Amino acid sequence: MRIALTGGIGSGKSLVAGLLAEHGAAIVDTDAIAHRLTAAGGEAIAAIVDRVGADFIDRRGALDRARMRARVFADAAAKTTLERILHPMIGAAAEREAMAAQAAPYLVFAVPLLVESADWRGRFDRVLLVDCPVVLQIERVLRTRALARAQVESIVARQASRADRLAAADDVIVNAGALTSIAARVARLHRRYMQLAAQSL
Repeated sequence: MRIALTGGIGSGKSLVAGLLAEHGAAIVDTDAIAHRLTAAGGEAIAAIVDRVGADFIDRRGALDRARMRARVFADAAAKTTLERILHPMIGAAAEREAMAAQAAPYLVFAVPLLVESADWRGRFDRVLLVDCPVVLQIERVLRTRALARAQVESIVARQASRADRLAAADDVIVNAGALTSIAARVARLHRRYMQLAAQSL
């Protein structure tokens, strides 16, 4: 069974993914894959230099993420170019990881921008949304990342709306309370996923 785990920036996707992993789920983290592809020596670096420009590579040879973020926010064509480079590579790497994890009871694909993607329907059996109020999203990001409030608010505004994510979800975990409460909800969801996975055999 293939489950897409999604949510807005600062919603707590990594927390929920970690808890599901503790229960035995296999996690395929598309953000982590993207970071590997754009690290120094990463598979995507040559194409980025060729199609976007060497100015977006830092002194270590990795993608200058801050500079690229500013570029794609200001230039829709640059965003499209970057996506055309990265998305096929991320998809291929994710499938390789999924094939290597076939022994797991179910697969969880952490896909932050799932709802923003045009081709996600049909690729997953269920969509799990980690949801929280927008105000809380922004406050969490400000505490954990070196970004200005205006930048964070712009990122949130450009992502799918909370309503659109809720409309796409089969399962929702509201991450607005204590860790113990979230852990209990994840444990219940894991048991449900185990039942569904067994039924699909």
